[in-house]
Amino acid sequence: MKIAVIGSGLMGRAAVYDLSRADGMEKVGLFDFDRDLAGEIARKYGNEITIAGKIDAGNEDEVATALAEYDACISAVTYKYNSGLTRAAIQSRTHFFDLGGNNDVVRAQLEMNDEAKAADVLVIPDCGLAPGMVSVLAAAGVREFDKVNTLKIRVGGLPQNPRPPLNYQMVFSSEGLINEYWEPVIILDGGKKKTVNPMSGLEQLEFDGIGELEAFYTSGGTSTLPDTYGGVIDFLDYKTIRYPGHCQLFKPMLEIGLGSRSRIKVDDVSIEPRAVFKKVLEKNLTLNDPDMVLVRLIFEGTKNNASKTLIYEIVDRQDARSGLTAMMRTTAFPAAIIAWMACTGKITRRGVIPQELAVDPVFFIAQLKKRNIIVTVSPS
Repeated sequence: MKIAVIGSGLMGRAAVYDLSRADGMEKVGLFDFDRDLAGEIARKYGNEITIAGKIDAGNEDEVATALAEYDACISAVTYKYNSGLTRAAIQSRTHFFDLGGNNDVVRAQLEMNDEAKAADVLVIPDCGLAPGMVSVLAAAGVREFDKVNTLKIRVGGLPQNPRPPLNYQMVFSSEGLINEYWEPVIILDGGKKKTVNPMSGLEQLEFDGIGELEAFYTSGGTSTLPDTYGGVIDFLDYKTIRYPGHCQLFKPMLEIGLGSRSRIKVDDVSIEPRAVFKKVLEKNLTLNDPDMVLVRLIFEGTKNNASKTLIYEIVDRQDARSGLTAMMRTTAFPAAIIAWMACTGKITRRGVIPQELAVDPVFFIAQLKKRNIIVTVSPS
């Protein structure tokens, strides 16, 4: 099998690392607008079956031509390209998977379902961490109940040794971070979709060995779950985990407009506040300290007429041997696993399908374990 990766940033690197070592892989292609960077990353993270090439992710015809010789493609570029990349993959009859992160883009992709079916390809948006892996874990937990009353999903990527004032470092794109903190949040309440404000719903929680943390609403984490489980689960929500005090410090910066795309003039120069804010975050919060990823899904419901609670949990830390951060592993590896599953026939469905409906969670969780991403399951 042959799988392409578009984008040689942090997540693209981890995807290349995993795919280049996957069973049955013949070729992994890493494509980026910067050919030299793609070549450097292919050599560092890939192996003898890894090649590099130049591609403009915004040029659908160019992408379709490049993908024609590949069985599947993973998009590891910012979500704004994913609609076009989906069209290009359908045109080239290539399975397509992305790391997602924007509800509007995912809705646009879902509308291409008929075209994907006609091309005999599978497209699954939002295959990263959250959105992503947590949707497959949600499907796994739901199977264990006759009725799920509540599902609470809590996820965070954090530095192992936090530095003030924000106690945070950039572990994925600044655009993705701002989008999560800025866009509306979709939850289920009373079995129906409801919109709540990002960075609201602040709560405290703890993880063993890590201590006190906080969590608050952010956008995108529930992905397609509210549509899939509307009327099935009474209450479903997603919150991002941070160290205490982060929300109180970060939220006012957005409230005064630093996340806005509406241009303002500074010394007669038209500037987008979000563009400036992104650069500030990247400059001051790219610390490269060891990181960790925390995941917790709490299911409450009934089984055989008795109350039942399950907790799915992951604590993943940076891999010193490979140099891959925990965020790289838990975001890119799930996408790589799903692409590999599609190419090996482990997923047979076609069209644009949410992963909670397409991916076998038992097999998926076993593949995570092979990569030392361990999901623990326990009653409360």
